[in-house]
Amino acid sequence: MVDEDDRFAFGENWRAFLCLVDEQRIGEAVRSLKASLDLDSLEGCRFLDIGCGSGLFSLAACRMKGDVVSVDYDAESVSCTQELRRRYSAKPECWNIRQGSVLDDTMMSELGSFDVVYSWGVLHHTGNMNAALELASRCVANDGGLLFIAIYNDQGGASRRWLAIKKFYHRLPNWLRPAWVALIASLYEIKFAFARLAKLKNPLPTADWRAKKKDRGMSAWHDWVDWVGGLPFEFASPESIIVPMRKRGFILENLKTVGSGWGCNEYVFRRINIP
Repeated sequence: MVDEDDRFAFGENWRAFLCLVDEQRIGEAVRSLKASLDLDSLEGCRFLDIGCGSGLFSLAACRMKGDVVSVDYDAESVSCTQELRRRYSAKPECWNIRQGSVLDDTMMSELGSFDVVYSWGVLHHTGNMNAALELASRCVANDGGLLFIAIYNDQGGASRRWLAIKKFYHRLPNWLRPAWVALIASLYEIKFAFARLAKLKNPLPTADWRAKKKDRGMSAWHDWVDWVGGLPFEFASPESIIVPMRKRGFILENLKTVGSGWGCNEYVFRRINIP
């Protein structure tokens, strides 16, 4: 079990992000989801968002005409998603939001099967990533259902150092935590700036920050807060995800990796077996 004192308050971070959500960010989220799934529409499809966070990608799925179910362990994240539904959803009756854990076998079974199961950057924060992946995969429809997940890349020693950084964040009083995030972010942004300069590029991070918004409609600062504070924290190499998924009856449809770097590898699997 995970000590609740060591669990990052993801919902508080999403609540702060919520004030930045606008039609432009929603549009970028829709574009990103369409590209990742290689689908223009989710009409007639059930879509499960595990660890919905702010609710941005649940909203994107709604905009693609999906029948959406959003689940999050964090009560504040559930509240954020409900607020996003209130503000922006034209068909709230097609968007069901509930609080719960992907590790709750009973709840996950009750949800039924889905044409698309989506969980971006969540399963590695549950405290039991393998069990979370197993339970999430059970919700994927047998007849060609899709599973879209993003999991932290295993960088070896660097991943262990990040674990130490995250643990130190949780040992700090709340009022000092933003300063720790700013310090770590600044050190890495300086490192990135020198790397850009070495390639004769503009060293300023503004282009990367704009790309972050265009990539998934996200915010650079809130991503840093999530990254520095995010516990529980697990990671995996691509092969340690792909091989077990093949044994579960899934084939890899799409893969976007960060190479040997940090961040999340993105996987899109299709279920091919019928038990």
